[in-house]
Amino acid sequence: MKKITLRAIADRCGCSVTTVSRVLNGNAEKFRISPKTADAVMAEITRTGYVPSFTAQTLRKKKSGMIGLLLPSIANPYFADMASHLISELHISGYSAIIFDTMENAARLDSGARELLLRRVEGIIAVPCGNNSSTLELVSREIPVVLVDRFYEHSSLSYVTTNNFKGGYDGTKSLIQAGHRHIACIQGARDSMPNRERVQGCLKAMEEAGLADCLTVTGNDFSVQNGYLSSKLLLLGAQPPTAIFALSNTILLGALKAIRESDLRVPEDISLISFDDNMYMDYLTPAITRIEQPVENMAKLSVKILCDMLDSSHEADSSSSQIRLLPHIINGQSIANITLY
Repeated sequence: MKKITLRAIADRCGCSVTTVSRVLNGNAEKFRISPKTADAVMAEITRTGYVPSFTAQTLRKKKSGMIGLLLPSIANPYFADMASHLISELHISGYSAIIFDTMENAARLDSGARELLLRRVEGIIAVPCGNNSSTLELVSREIPVVLVDRFYEHSSLSYVTTNNFKGGYDGTKSLIQAGHRHIACIQGARDSMPNRERVQGCLKAMEEAGLADCLTVTGNDFSVQNGYLSSKLLLLGAQPPTAIFALSNTILLGALKAIRESDLRVPEDISLISFDDNMYMDYLTPAITRIEQPVENMAKLSVKILCDMLDSSHEADSSSSQIRLLPHIINGQSIANITLY
């Protein structure tokens, strides 16, 4: 099928390409194009099914209406939920999203940021990985960049995150208050800022209770496999923990598999708490106690900050917004109270 062009439409309507373009962009009245001509052009556009070139429009307007999302793993239910909220908020604000999965790899994050810039996105919302902010700092000189869920230490980039230290502290405190002393914390990627803060929160709670030597920290990835293998080794150890704190929902799933393969019951034989919330946790038996992050509010705030940056009235405002939201515990039935001797 022969491609329909503006020139072909203009020839059929007996007018110029400029006139067709102005009608197509809703500027007929502005340029005093007669209603008769405008109607004829629109009728021909409808009849031929003409679709404007997105690339050409982008080059003319210097706006794509697209926002780039750099996310670590769409397979992770937490980041899938985050992506859903971000896309919804961007749609409300009149933007579409291009998603780039960095696979929790810093090199892919850098290449993804550069690729999104080449695709002429108007801004980027990123969940960073690694510790080097240089690429996103450079990109932020060209287009607005907002970080969500995580941030770089010693960087001025705007971010919206959870107070991960408090989440780790509160989760561990709930286990201590239930009588647990030998607690294992299965962590995610060790160079991840949220992971480091969650572990620090766990350590602080144990130190305050005089139990610093009773905490075991193990693991190295936000994955089901890490949760499974780490739990297997813990349960086969000389002194298995009475409670496990999984520092992500994916780690939790691996831990559950290992616990069940060991013919142990939650919470009768071992207690379990998770970082991150997902509705499936209420449908497990038992329902899992977890630390909920305000994912929807993080998405809303990060989009608002980005849109404020994109607003021409904010061009002179170079200050960054750095926000930490509070997590809270959702109580399930996966923590048992144990007798102290």
